[in-house]
Amino acid sequence: MSQFFQIHPVNPQPRLIEQAAEIIKSGGVVVYPTDSAYALGCHLGDKKAVDRIKRIRQLDDKHNFTLVCGDLSELATYAKVDNQAFRAIKAHTPGQYTFILNATSEVPRRLLHPKRRTIGIRIPDNPIALALADALGEPIMSTTLILPGDDIPLTDPYEIRDILQNQVDLVIDGGYCGMEATTVISLLNELPEVTRQGAGDSSVFDAY
Repeated sequence: MSQFFQIHPVNPQPRLIEQAAEIIKSGGVVVYPTDSAYALGCHLGDKKAVDRIKRIRQLDDKHNFTLVCGDLSELATYAKVDNQAFRAIKAHTPGQYTFILNATSEVPRRLLHPKRRTIGIRIPDNPIALALADALGEPIMSTTLILPGDDIPLTDPYEIRDILQNQVDLVIDGGYCGMEATTVISLLNELPEVTRQGAGDSSVFDAY
């Protein structure tokens, strides 16, 4: 049965954040809040945990996972970023955007699209998510918590616990955090391209 932490959405309790980070480091799968919806997260190097998330969401190998970072300092380690792409990301993070970039060799191949070495990168405007990534010292391997057959993410931590209590190791109750996935912006070409309209305002990229 999964653990259940109630963490303050504005001032996360450091003790609970550290405990959550330890669960991830030890191979656990956690449900945690972001600035757009609840997400499933695990250690990016843990194949068994990634496979568990794939089973929960019934994902195939073509799914692009996202690395949730604590700040921009981790960006160049996991993604190839030119100056123009870096400026675009810096101007709109933290925020409700996922940026698609070419991945570096630091990203495990199993997290990448089989035909494209790309990865999603995001820095959410959510104190719990940022504190968790900071405590880990590396990005959280993440995907939005949308169950098979559903069109929108789950929003109620108590309902999430009831449904997934035997499939995840921890559910973090961080209050209501939205029910719309991020806006996805591809930065693979010279100009930003909106590939999915979600919670973030995509019109801000028209000026590029």
